[in-house]
Amino acid sequence: MHRTELCRFSGTKIYPGKGIRFVRSDSQRYFHNRLKPAKLTWTAMYRKQHKKDIDAAAVKKKRRTTKKPYSRSIVGATLDVIQKKRSEKPEVRNAAREAALREIKERIKKTKDEKKAKKAESVAKTQKTQTRTAAKGAAPKGPKLGGGGGKR
Repeated sequence: MHRTELCRFSGTKIYPGKGIRFVRSDSQRYFHNRLKPAKLTWTAMYRKQHKKDIDAAAVKKKRRTTKKPYSRSIVGATLDVIQKKRSEKPEVRNAAREAALREIKERIKKTKDEKKAKKAESVAKTQKTQTRTAAKGAAPKGPKLGGGGGKR
């Protein structure tokens, strides 16, 4: 068997005693002319980049990874709970959802009422303190008079 080498420029096989690296069989020195092999149509690099030898080379088929159905527990819910929820009828599920929503709405309403009550108390307290200070006979505050402009 012959020991062949690949041309570093064109990628073609060089048999012993037949040719020089970087030189095509017609003796044109493309490498020394600073030409890129990817731009010359006859080189192996060009053919590879432009997908010319696909049918000749053995192309591996890309396999898509299929997602296998599996079931496992999620944080906060065990597998039994998840399967039970899947198997129950939609009417039951809807009723449970409505009940949960109703409970959340009631809780929100209660907190709003509490906030309103606190606000009313604080308003009443401030009104009492204002009436006391007015009753003492404090002079009403007016606009300040005098200079003191300062720098701008």
